[in-house]
Amino acid sequence: MAEEAARTRPWSPPPENKGPAQQVAELKDLVVGYAKQETVDPLKTLGRYLLMGMVGSVLMSIGIIFLLLAVLRGFQDIEIFNDSLAPEGGTWSWVPYFITTLVGVVIAVFFALGMRNAINSGKARRADTHRAVDRETR
Repeated sequence: MAEEAARTRPWSPPPENKGPAQQVAELKDLVVGYAKQETVDPLKTLGRYLLMGMVGSVLMSIGIIFLLLAVLRGFQDIEIFNDSLAPEGGTWSWVPYFITTLVGVVIAVFFALGMRNAINSGKARRADTHRAVDRETR
């Protein structure tokens, strides 16, 4: 109905006259609302993402540490690496530590490559966006 009224009347009634104090108050409310929308709300969202990322990182680190301890204890229980008659555990007692170190390095490389790919895909997306904007402005 409002659209029909707008089509039938080419003019609209003039806005109410407001005093300078009311206009200043409206302007202040508008500026404060815009500032919250453009600064505070995105920062709150970013803070939530960072918090979840930190919690996830801590939990993943604890899990990987337990995994590496399990690998080490598993290899230490194998008789080839642990001679129960030798006082220091035998000649091959260093091998479980070496294997655990290798597994830890492989896991670290896996995560580093994943991060690099995520960063590169983000750069590619940004470059595609910039190219699309450049095409639109021409």
